[in-house]
Amino acid sequence: MLLINDVTLRDGMHALSHQYTIDQMVGIAKRLDEANVGLIEVSHGDGLNGNSVNYGFSRHTEAAYLTAVKEVLVNAKLAALLLPGIGTIDDMVMARDCGVTTIRIATHCTEADISRQHIEAGRSMDLDVVGFLMMSHMISTPALVAQARQMEAYGAHCVYVVDSAGALLMADTREKVGALREALDCQVGFHNHNNLSLGVANTIIAIESGADRVDASLAGMGAGAGNCPLEALIAVTDRMGIETDVALYPLLDAADELVRPIQVRPVQTDGRALMLGYAGVYSSFLIHTERAAERFGVDSRDILMALGERNMVGGQEDMIVDVALALAQRRDATRPTTTKPGAAGGATPT
Repeated sequence: MLLINDVTLRDGMHALSHQYTIDQMVGIAKRLDEANVGLIEVSHGDGLNGNSVNYGFSRHTEAAYLTAVKEVLVNAKLAALLLPGIGTIDDMVMARDCGVTTIRIATHCTEADISRQHIEAGRSMDLDVVGFLMMSHMISTPALVAQARQMEAYGAHCVYVVDSAGALLMADTREKVGALREALDCQVGFHNHNNLSLGVANTIIAIESGADRVDASLAGMGAGAGNCPLEALIAVTDRMGIETDVALYPLLDAADELVRPIQVRPVQTDGRALMLGYAGVYSSFLIHTERAAERFGVDSRDILMALGERNMVGGQEDMIVDVALALAQRRDATRPTTTKPGAAGGATPT
């Protein structure tokens, strides 16, 4: 049976600058549970202990969020995300004590080796442990397989192809997910973003290529253009006869009544969000990029293209300001100088 992991309450944090209220989380979690979604992920958008000046601060503590959501779950299980170097094993213990049963250990796609301590710790706590290879579009399929094998060797129950930038084309998804399915004995998962409007299409291809778990969110709530929209995915899987046991109507109601009304910035594939996928840039960079573009008076699309050319990855949000400043300085340096007549008949720069 395909396992659906909902990320509305984790990746969706990015779309709200991490400002979910407890009541909003609980209301959404109840609807997801009613719909029989298997896993509901809750944490700061950048994972456990993600509160910082660089990433932003959530309105409540993660313990408060996790405890409140756990109390209303009847069918679903609770998951959390952790990035080594941001979250610690102590954070994993806290999450487990709050009711988390699945821990997802996320690294850049070339850094699986830093996940070992956390994957092994998760196994020792009897957690369902997932390896999460972010920005999977940035390396070749054989290299990604090698990284996935490392996570499997450390004890991961499942390893994910993670299209953090929403940059994978359909053939890329088929190749990468299929290669992991062929190479690994553990489960394979798929997470993506809708920056090129391929969220549902790529998720279906991942399922057809052997994915055991896939991620989605209500109304696509997530970074950039959002994630694969859960209600659309379930509508498509129902039409295709792909069994999920997830009910469609509660998802439609929750997306329309609970999620879209609280979106500060519409989660959609608009021009700026599309540029994330086009440039291959981490989806959570979007809001930071828009702020830097306004501050320095430069085009956000130029910032995103420059970030893509520099191969920036999650954790380098501080570089967005540097790139915007450099673009502004370059623009100012190339502006033509205007002149006005000087007192002695010469020209004075203005």
